[in-house]
Amino acid sequence: MECCKYIFGLVFFLYTVQGDILDDYVRTDGAWIISQESITYRTLTKTFCGLKCETETAFTCRAFLFTAKEQQCITLGDNSKTAAVLRKAGAILFEKRMYLLECRIGNGVNYRGTESKTQNGVLCQKWTANSPHRPNYTPFLHPNASLEENYCRNPDHDENGPWCYTTDPETRFDFCNIPECEEKCMHCSGENYRGKASTTESGLTCQAWASQEPHAHGYIPSKFPEKNLISNYCRNPDGEPRPWCFTSLLTKRWEFCNIPRCATPPPAITGQQCLVGNGEDYRGNVGVTETGKTCQSWASQEPHAHARSPENYPCKGLEKNYCRNPDGETKPWCYTTDPNTRWEYCNIATQCDDVVTVTAAVPAVPPQIPPQIPEQKPQQVDDCYYDTGSNYRGTAAMTITGKKCQAWISMRPHRHSKTPSAFPDADLRRNYCRNPDGDKAPWCYTTDPETRWDYCNLQKCAKPETSQTLTLNIDCRVGSGRDYRGHIATTGSGRTCQEWQSQVPHEHTSFTPETHPRSGLEKNYCRNPDGDTNGPWCYTTDKNKGWEYCDIPQCSVPDDGCGKAKYPPLLCFGRVVGGCVSNPHSWPWQISLRIRYNNLHFCGGTLIHPQWVLTATHCLDRSPSPTFYKVSLGLHTEAASEPSAQHRNVEKMFKEPNRVDIALLKLSSPVKITNEVIPICLPSENAVVAGGAECYVTGWGDTKGTGGEGFLKETGFPVIENKVCNRPEFLNNRVRNHELCAGNIDGISDSCQGDSGGPLVCEEQGRYVLHGVTSWGLGCAQPMKPGVYVRVSRFIPWIQRILNEN
Repeated sequence: MECCKYIFGLVFFLYTVQGDILDDYVRTDGAWIISQESITYRTLTKTFCGLKCETETAFTCRAFLFTAKEQQCITLGDNSKTAAVLRKAGAILFEKRMYLLECRIGNGVNYRGTESKTQNGVLCQKWTANSPHRPNYTPFLHPNASLEENYCRNPDHDENGPWCYTTDPETRFDFCNIPECEEKCMHCSGENYRGKASTTESGLTCQAWASQEPHAHGYIPSKFPEKNLISNYCRNPDGEPRPWCFTSLLTKRWEFCNIPRCATPPPAITGQQCLVGNGEDYRGNVGVTETGKTCQSWASQEPHAHARSPENYPCKGLEKNYCRNPDGETKPWCYTTDPNTRWEYCNIATQCDDVVTVTAAVPAVPPQIPPQIPEQKPQQVDDCYYDTGSNYRGTAAMTITGKKCQAWISMRPHRHSKTPSAFPDADLRRNYCRNPDGDKAPWCYTTDPETRWDYCNLQKCAKPETSQTLTLNIDCRVGSGRDYRGHIATTGSGRTCQEWQSQVPHEHTSFTPETHPRSGLEKNYCRNPDGDTNGPWCYTTDKNKGWEYCDIPQCSVPDDGCGKAKYPPLLCFGRVVGGCVSNPHSWPWQISLRIRYNNLHFCGGTLIHPQWVLTATHCLDRSPSPTFYKVSLGLHTEAASEPSAQHRNVEKMFKEPNRVDIALLKLSSPVKITNEVIPICLPSENAVVAGGAECYVTGWGDTKGTGGEGFLKETGFPVIENKVCNRPEFLNNRVRNHELCAGNIDGISDSCQGDSGGPLVCEEQGRYVLHGVTSWGLGCAQPMKPGVYVRVSRFIPWIQRILNEN
């Protein structure tokens, strides 16, 4: 085949569209590109727009933009690799997949990436150049081979893959090191494997990722859109050495899949010498932990045996004993040479020109100052925003379409310029919804690769009440008005709406009663079939105005009040050992379980109903009689001396019949719901919290000398998927399906004695939901030993039955 590169020949590359034309494109909602080469067309469908791109003759079409309401199609000569991607509501960017791939399928005839060096590192000659080598393959002779710039290509179908003429006069051509796409094989640890293998190495069929049977788990596809958890295909979402899956066999929770390694290695990664993001790309030479311990060599199994070896993680730079982050931790770490300390994080300079100074001394801990109870007034903390939300500082992190927000400091899956350093006054913390650029409402980049950004699931704060009170009986909307079915048929500017069934004066096919049968597209009434955050809209009867929003007022919706505190929580995340003293009464469902005759606190619990409390069964081991116990509510101090305190005796006790560590207490009489006493929301039956979800634990338990004794403390930490928590270095298969893990793997904070029975709550759509009952752990705040909680959602039928029958 090499002779072909010296012989004048004509080889045409033919592109054949098979199946749905859009299958060959990568879709990104809310994205916009300004290209130097573009043509605008009017078209009714995305597919027709794709055909325009395929048949474009004015330039090579690499992408197109489509806007559904305007029915506008723009073909583009650029894509996200060659032009900046902007945010634009209602726009959809479709990019030709072949121009985005930096890997090859088969022999790489369709490779359209931008690699421009040979396998030996020599720069490629431009295909239009005649020096130093006169080419036989040129853009003029081979117009369909995409011989652009000096990019590696395979115009002659060489079995060895893409190649180029070189800028070395002594070497006419050479092959390029283009890795295989991970469809039938894997690179590295298979993090990017996207093939369809669905059986384990022992031949077991994989369980579908969207299913919770036979194994309940936290790898929910909608919560991890970037992990491509499709069907029951083998994947590696959690940093294992290779792809795996949950199995369809009840007695075997999960197993690795037998995915072969690709023949060609991936391109070498140029690592960072400083800390960027969580340091996954750090390749510096720091080999000491943050407390001064020397790191163990990654290739060594002494003093700590482990699976993070260079063989298992070939692309993670596990050289010598240098600090690395092979498994997505919060920052680089290493195993230590201290037999008593398995691993620790490392201190890595945050700027490349910083000088890294390592000392063996542990930083001094500032003295604990006795916490003072600040004077507080009830405050409405509904998650809402004023004006455009530029000053919104809440913790909502979910878009209006239910997508999880991407962290502002992260560049995955979407690269962007809205970073905390670029917008220091915008409070771009974690992945919280914000409005750094003065948009019309808070927004965020999403973790879904196909949706660059979206507005957040937030409403505007209610305006002060006027003489008119809105009710559900008048023409009004809830939230974005997607379910609005009222009869307003004029736009905000007074234009009459065009009937949805009509194509005059504005022709449209994207929003009709046939395409959206559940959106209530009746007559010419204002509707919101696409979930627009600004509310209902319609096409207008004015031929010069395609569509407009309608002025539909918000409804005043009754609120059952569960899970919404009147005092804002501190939200101390990541530090009730090592945690923070809570803002008084910011967790109003927390109760104190006490011995009745001496008023001694010994366990926690959660108010789920004015007369019912949920706690742990082992908290009731002190006496089989309910008269032994009492419950105190409305507290901030363990002393229970504040005026807001309410006390009730326990009338009945109900232990879970299968001896699971969860129990119900019926109080002697219902409590009074006040600003300081509010029940928590219960989850839906069998709901699963996704791994990595941020949740909070509260209690008056043992603080192990970390301060705050006598005051309610809180700590926030992530939920850890049971599969991870059951690894040998963590809890070694002790965690059962009806339990969940949560905690900091480094042991900074945890629940402890005296917190048992208390709540693990997670924020969902502006409310806190009870997902766990504090049950057990191996010590308090011990490294590698997260806390274990009873999974409340598994016991919803039992809870409901007890409440209904008693």
